[in-house]
Amino acid sequence: MKIKRNLFLVMFLVLALTITACAPGADEEPTPSEEPTGEAPAEGISASISLQVESSWREYYEAAVARVMEKHPDATIELIEIGSFDHLDVLDATDVTNEDVADVFAIPADRIYGLSNNEALAPIDAMAMAENVGGFENYDEGLGGNFNIEGDYLAFPMNIETLVNFVNTANAEVKGIDLESEIEFTDLGHVDMLVPAFDAWFGVAFANAGGIELLGHDESGQLYSDMTKDFSELNEQQQAVFTALYNYWNAHYTEGTPLWDENAAWGYMDTEFSTGGQNVIRLEGPWSTGSLSALAGDGEDLDIIPINQVLVEGYPLAHWKGGWGLAINSRNEMDADKMALSQAMIEEIMNTEHAVDFFKATGKIMENVPADQYLNSDLSETDKKVISAVLESYDAAPARPLFTEWGSVWDTWKNGLLSWSSVNPGSVEEAYDAMKASFEAMMMNY
Repeated sequence: MKIKRNLFLVMFLVLALTITACAPGADEEPTPSEEPTGEAPAEGISASISLQVESSWREYYEAAVARVMEKHPDATIELIEIGSFDHLDVLDATDVTNEDVADVFAIPADRIYGLSNNEALAPIDAMAMAENVGGFENYDEGLGGNFNIEGDYLAFPMNIETLVNFVNTANAEVKGIDLESEIEFTDLGHVDMLVPAFDAWFGVAFANAGGIELLGHDESGQLYSDMTKDFSELNEQQQAVFTALYNYWNAHYTEGTPLWDENAAWGYMDTEFSTGGQNVIRLEGPWSTGSLSALAGDGEDLDIIPINQVLVEGYPLAHWKGGWGLAINSRNEMDADKMALSQAMIEEIMNTEHAVDFFKATGKIMENVPADQYLNSDLSETDKKVISAVLESYDAAPARPLFTEWGSVWDTWKNGLLSWSSVNPGSVEEAYDAMKASFEAMMMNY
């Protein structure tokens, strides 16, 4: 990416010098151009930028824009209301010059490599921004380091995310499940905890518990997958967790529940999680708090516990250290004022003094804000439980794989697990072989 950018700058300078040499008065002393630094001038910035915002975020963003405008009254900041993924779809379908693509927008961390390869993002002065925002113990070891591509920081941390366990306490009481201690998954009834494991977003909780690398790089940098080994070659931990997953499928298959139906599973889980249903624990993201609360007696029967409080054969479930960032459109890279205003806007959105309001508006938890700031606020007790569970789960989670090739795992995992209901494997070895075939086919592409 740096090579392409440097080549572009050289070509730009050559063209500029050629035009200057041919223009009247070329012998006059040229005025040196100012290199973009991203730092706001003391007298304020006069520039115009657009800012992508989801509808539920709008009130918070409008307040942040107002605070920026107080410091930079000659600036213009336009809000483009559109969902984050819809916005990225527009970018993917067109290019960075499209006016419908905002100057500042949110991106999930796993899109950073693809957007970098497409040269859609402008490098930012992340270290200066982190110092201005504050609260980062070690920027590079956190979410911010994930946005460093070949020495360029291409986004600023917006929020962390990972999966947690939602609990219907009324159902737990009926089932006699102790929520105060560790919970062994294999001791539960097959409906007591519902996980749509065929979806790799949830299925990786089992893979991580088993220490199973679905796709990674070996010491030489080559891609590999544990799922291409024979079942007998897996270590004891990997075999134990995979066997638990197979037994879980088999119980649902035998009873005929729709948990392994990618269309019907979600409605089934909602029904069973409702107070009076058979489900006690539901693995989900914090963004589902509202809907699950409504199912659990309008919040009266809802509790949230960390993901790692549930063990599979003694190994704690674990999701990923996931998250989102705020990025700047690469079309602004050569415009010092637009870059400075964009960075100032990001800093104000991520102003830690407003972290509680940010959570209320977006449901997003800032990485650089201590838990006490949330727990001592006027947030509801449910929100505080969600935040505590997310922070504990996040701390225990492995880093999320962000390299582009990992995208092939989603369908490979799903197709392999969904095939079980068609082929009806009679043993864990047969079930594993179906998965192995899927991953071997995937690895032929690398």
